[in-house]
Amino acid sequence: MSITTVAHLNFRGQARAALEFYQSVFGGQLLVTTYGDLGLPADRPDAARVVFGQVVADDGFRVMAYDVPGTTAPTTPPAPTTRRVNGTTVTAEPFFLSVRGDTVEEVGALWERLADGATVVEQYAPAQWAPAFGMLTDRFGVTWVLDVAAEHSPA
Repeated sequence: MSITTVAHLNFRGQARAALEFYQSVFGGQLLVTTYGDLGLPADRPDAARVVFGQVVADDGFRVMAYDVPGTTAPTTPPAPTTRRVNGTTVTAEPFFLSVRGDTVEEVGALWERLADGATVVEQYAPAQWAPAFGMLTDRFGVTWVLDVAAEHSPA
């Protein structure tokens, strides 16, 4: 048996914009299916919203997203709740998305693109446990942890 876990993000009208942004950051193929594509009449409010969307890249990056139907909440994400206080991370969020790469340069390039319009929680820099680490909340309200895999000596 083979199992994979993929983050599935829930938006209120911003799923397409978020997926397009993530594709611009991580590359890969973008797939978007709207409620209208599945038969919802075009004049209905949710017709253009995403019922199924994903970005899949050859390097293993994958994320899924959709727009919660019938939501009338503003499409602007809430203010980030994650922050650093006295050297610790304090948050009310139930999860972060983690991206780990092999080199400071490759992860740093992702950081630079993902940081566009983001709130930086912790700047991308060397850390005690990794060659580089950073945390930010992107323009869509999703908090990302980016780091470089630490080298471990064989046992």
